[in-house]
Amino acid sequence: MIITSVELRQINLPLVHPFETSFGRTTERHILLVRVVDHDGVVGWGECTAGEGPFYSYEWVDTAWPTLKTYLAPMVVGREINSAADVWTLMRSVRGHRMAKAAIENAVWDLEARALGRALWKHLGGVREEISCGVSIGIQHSPEELIEKIEKELAAGYQRIKIKIKPGWDLKIIEEVRKRFPEIQLMGDANSAYTLADVPLFREVDQFNLMMIEQPLAHDDIFDHAELQKQIKTPICLDESIRTNADAQHAIQLGACQIVNLKLGRVGGHAQARQVETVCRDQGIPVWCGGMLESGVGRAHNIAMATLAGFTLPGDVSASSRYWEEDIIDPAVTVSPSGTIKAPDAPGIGFEVNLSRIDRLTVRKETITKLDTAKRL
Repeated sequence: MIITSVELRQINLPLVHPFETSFGRTTERHILLVRVVDHDGVVGWGECTAGEGPFYSYEWVDTAWPTLKTYLAPMVVGREINSAADVWTLMRSVRGHRMAKAAIENAVWDLEARALGRALWKHLGGVREEISCGVSIGIQHSPEELIEKIEKELAAGYQRIKIKIKPGWDLKIIEEVRKRFPEIQLMGDANSAYTLADVPLFREVDQFNLMMIEQPLAHDDIFDHAELQKQIKTPICLDESIRTNADAQHAIQLGACQIVNLKLGRVGGHAQARQVETVCRDQGIPVWCGGMLESGVGRAHNIAMATLAGFTLPGDVSASSRYWEEDIIDPAVTVSPSGTIKAPDAPGIGFEVNLSRIDRLTVRKETITKLDTAKRL
């Protein structure tokens, strides 16, 4: 295939409810969408999962846009591509910027699957027709409000509950939740809010039988996590620290984690995600799909990824209605009463992109063609 154009769009999409973590509160997502077109007119869609500011990672929408426009898109436009898996190699000279790379690579995966008439999840090598779903619940105004939200999500069928924690909103909150829900699959996500000085706190957390504690220490660390894991019983799950298959291999060898949260944007797209998933599966380390408040495009890609064999734990892929009054795909993503999502059988990501809604939401747009690339060179 030959990509003839790459279109960038930013849409601003208000959340149904604010989402708060240890590093901030989000009320509206600024989402960068990528649309690629090949010489036969086949279209593919991807989503950049970078946030509104450089908090989860150094990447954010206003770094991803110029990186895609000036460097990554010109590396792909006009090039003959044998497989979507080759796109990463075309962009390899740009260091980092994995979320931006993932947006363009995933769009090509969607395009390739559509051209072949195959569902993306099958094209990637997925093995399960349904994925298990959990939810991520942000920091609330009160423990009572948190418990009320958990009750609502459990009633909707979700199989696992993740609560965000931070200093001052941790041990007592976990205790109250566990007292109210003694049997549920429960985990805590710290988003790097703690240090090794907090070992006594995490030893106390051990008594509450959590599935895991996610990324308690520094975002780029595996060594301190290995030391913490030696001193606590609760399994550590790494998120931000795992960017490559080598990161996963090193973390596992050091004993820094027993579980990995695999986020498509963080590792750089489907080709890289499959490599990380393989490393973890070969080492007996369960993985699950993390969420980044994606629109339906990113959510559809997550569903496809989460059908791979190594995804044995419920992920953060949940219904569109938890986040948006109206999503940008048709139909919206829904979750069954038993807490699962069926992988769609339609070609590509399996959902129709609602272009008229995207048009209404678009705040900026730019298209890169071969002619533009030639001018830059």
